[in-house]
Amino acid sequence: MRKKKLSTIGKEVIRIETDSLKKLQSNIGKSFEKIVKTILNCKNGKIIVSGVGKSGIIAKKWSATLSSTGTSSFFLDASNASHGDMGQITSNDIVILLSLSGESNELKNIIQYSSRNKNIKLIGITSKKDSILYKNADVKFLLPAVKEAGPGNFVPTSSTTVQLALGDAIAITCMNYKKFGKLDFKKFHPGGSLSIKLKTVEDLMLIGRKIPFVNENVSMKTALKSIREKGVGTLIVKNKIHKTIGILTDGDLKRFANIRNAFENLEIKKFMKKNPISVDKNMLAAQALSIMNTKKITSLCVHQNNKKNITIGFVHIHNILNANIN
Repeated sequence: MRKKKLSTIGKEVIRIETDSLKKLQSNIGKSFEKIVKTILNCKNGKIIVSGVGKSGIIAKKWSATLSSTGTSSFFLDASNASHGDMGQITSNDIVILLSLSGESNELKNIIQYSSRNKNIKLIGITSKKDSILYKNADVKFLLPAVKEAGPGNFVPTSSTTVQLALGDAIAITCMNYKKFGKLDFKKFHPGGSLSIKLKTVEDLMLIGRKIPFVNENVSMKTALKSIREKGVGTLIVKNKIHKTIGILTDGDLKRFANIRNAFENLEIKKFMKKNPISVDKNMLAAQALSIMNTKKITSLCVHQNNKKNITIGFVHIHNILNANIN
């Protein structure tokens, strides 16, 4: 008998696990909704997730995903719980236990502890309806019976994939309900490449005295001096009531110097470009960079609350590129 191609084996594993996910999808209904509502209604307590073995690894992922998407949570090691860490579970908490068999010895003490306290909600995730976990859980979800990938149907593969997907589904559903957006997500991910992608214009813009403001009535001679002092190659022109009305770049100044004599004594408002492009402070820096590239400009005014003629910040293309955003 010819040995199967390695890629054929790999595809078969993916097919089996995909079939398992389809079974899980069919099981998403009232039990799922009850779990989500229980988590969302937890106002004064903590969300605690625990499991043993492979289920314990998945439980850690559940906890991490919940926490990173706006639902504070932590993982409790089931073995350590029986040696003092049970004290981490207190009134008004929600305990989520993951166990395929629902009979793991390490979880029994947590089940008993949670069941004795009426103010602790126990959510049981298991594939065995006659298990101690399923019978004692306040809120329960029965995982579908699935075929494990690999010879003998004993290696935890499809079953852990299903557990993982269920946790993601719960976390993202809670996230959507809370309207937890990209700006909230960025607060919980201050480091790494993800944080860079989520940087906003506000994170990079110049503010206060660093904004290259000038009055509309200053002379071009004064403007030339100001643009050198500010060092950003641009001036933002304001009127007497502090509304932004124009912009002037060092490139503009050079062009006017070449084509017009004695321009230095004329007012800047005669040379400025009116209605400069302004972006909201919450715009992603990557999007602002895209606007600059499309418009073939090197800087943007920044506003908030749709008040485009009130500049609160200034961002130059170098500010964005220096933040490794491209």
